[in-house]
This record gives sequence, structure tokens and C-alpha cells, in this order.
Amino acid sequence: MSTLAVLIWDPVRGFDLSVVTEVFGSAYPLGIPDGSAPLYDIRLCGGSDTRPSLWLGGTTALTVGTTHTWHDAADADTVAVLSPTTLTSSIPAEIVSVLRRAHERGARIMSFCNGAAVLAEAGLLDGRRAAIHWTHTAQFAARYPAVRVDAAVLYIDDGDIVTTAGGAAGIDMCLHLVQHDHGSAVAAQTAQHALLPFHRSGDQAQIVDHAPAERGDRLEPLLRWLEDHLDRDLSLATIADQSSTSVRTLNRWFRARTGTTPMQWLIRRRLQRAQELLETTDLTVDEIARRSGFGSAVALRQHFRRVLSTTPTAHRRALYTPPRQRS
Repeated sequence: MSTLAVLIWDPVRGFDLSVVTEVFGSAYPLGIPDGSAPLYDIRLCGGSDTRPSLWLGGTTALTVGTTHTWHDAADADTVAVLSPTTLTSSIPAEIVSVLRRAHERGARIMSFCNGAAVLAEAGLLDGRRAAIHWTHTAQFAARYPAVRVDAAVLYIDDGDIVTTAGGAAGIDMCLHLVQHDHGSAVAAQTAQHALLPFHRSGDQAQIVDHAPAERGDRLEPLLRWLEDHLDRDLSLATIADQSSTSVRTLNRWFRARTGTTPMQWLIRRRLQRAQELLETTDLTVDEIARRSGFGSAVALRQHFRRVLSTTPTAHRRALYTPPRQRS
């Protein structure tokens, strides 16, 4: 079991606390979604002499009890930094010190929305890209010029530092980290247990112009059809024909609904299918490539390296679960 320390001070956004505890608290070994063997030991870390309040839609009437102190977070495997209410909120010096010590020790640091400012104050984002909510881009960039702020993405995984734009993107970031730690199948089970949709990739756009209802209704059956035919050789023209529309219109609908193109969506979903098969079956890489729609092991390896920076064999070696452990 890995330890996840959540840094809490007065006030931080209550939604972020709900997200991190719900997602990581719903992560269990594959086939054991009943809470008997949690994968993360979640520690709520606060100041020794305070009971921090939570910001909920303009009010800070609620307070939260903590189980550990800020300094206990320095020994955690992952440290989560919730979002202060503003970029200029006062940050306790102890928080900055704990983050530096945790990072130096090799902990993974994750932040929600304005929490990136806390990481920047600790000097952990100098020279790095960081995700921030699009409404805060200019203020953040002016305040922290050494950070390459990116307001176009949901979250950025830089290995030891992971930042998110906040809001619902925090759910995607947390599911992404569960997937990184324990594989796609466990992440999917976690999402199902928490009644969440499986996560969006970090490079999807923050702002998506939602299509009118009739377009969404038309695209929904197409997405289901694509899920059922991932193993087929699908061209953009074939997908457009299936939806009885033009390629140009299909691209417009897809971007409005998903924030990406049909072929990019298809590659991501095929990679997820391949990851699931690598983690839960003994199929050969060639057979997995065929079933996930890449056609050959060579093509599968190319996409794995380009998108996931690893190989199918390495992914299986790290995250394969023997059948006896799934029952």
C-alpha cells in the first residue's frame, strides 16, 4: 500500500478534497472492489493547532478534521496539494518546506488548480510546464515567470510533478495516476466503483464548445459503434460513412463533443484496450495488436512509445495481474 498525504490549510477548496479522497479511496486490487484491501493509505495532513476550513461555493462554514500533521507528509509516496481560493492566498511556510523535503526524497507531488502556485513558491515548477485554469493564466504567468504555464490542457504529468487545471479535470488526473500506478483495468474498476466516467487524457482541451443536443445524440451511437469495432481497419471516411455525414462535419462534431479528432480519439481508445489486454490476459503482443486495431506488433509498439513512452512488453511486466489474483 502506498501513502498519499493530502496537505490541508485554511481555506482550501472542498471539491478538491472530495475528488482526491473519492478516487484514491475507491482504488482496490483488480476483482476486489469491496474496500477490504485499499491500494492507498490516505492521510489528511493539517497544522498542529488548527482545524482548517473548506471553501465551498463562496462559503467557508465547514471545517475538516485531520489525521496527521503537515510534517508527516514529507515521508509519503505521493503528496497532494489542494487549491487555495486564490493565487495570492497566504501559504504557510511549513507547507513550502514540507514540499521541498518530500520532493527531494523522491515523492510524487500533485496539485489542483491554484495549488500549482504553492509548488511554484517551493521552486518545484521552475523551467517546467504546469497546467492552470484558463481564467488564471495571465496572473500566474506574471507572478511565476520561470514556469511555462499551459492553459490549454486538463493536466500535465511530468513524472515527479503532476498539475491539473482544477475542477472536474482533477478527477481525470487522479484516475490517470491510479492507471499509472496499477494499470488500466484497476483504474477502470476504480471509476466504476466511484460511479465516474473513465478519465480523459491530459492533453484534451479545457474549453469544449458543447454541440446542440441533436448532434450529441447522433455522436453517441457512433462512439458505441467505434468501441465495438476497435479491431477493424477504420479510416476517417469509413467512420464518416457510419455516421452518415461528411468528414468535415464529423471532425467538427467530434471536436465539439470530445475536444479531439476522431482518429486521435480512436488511437487513445485502442491504446487503452491494448493496455487492458496486456494487464489481464496472456495473449501475445501480436494478438493484442490485432484485437486492439493496430494490426501488427510493430505498429502497437510505435504508438506505445509515442504516446506512453514505454513498450507493450515493459507495460505488461510492470502491471500484469496473474489470473489467480483477479478472482
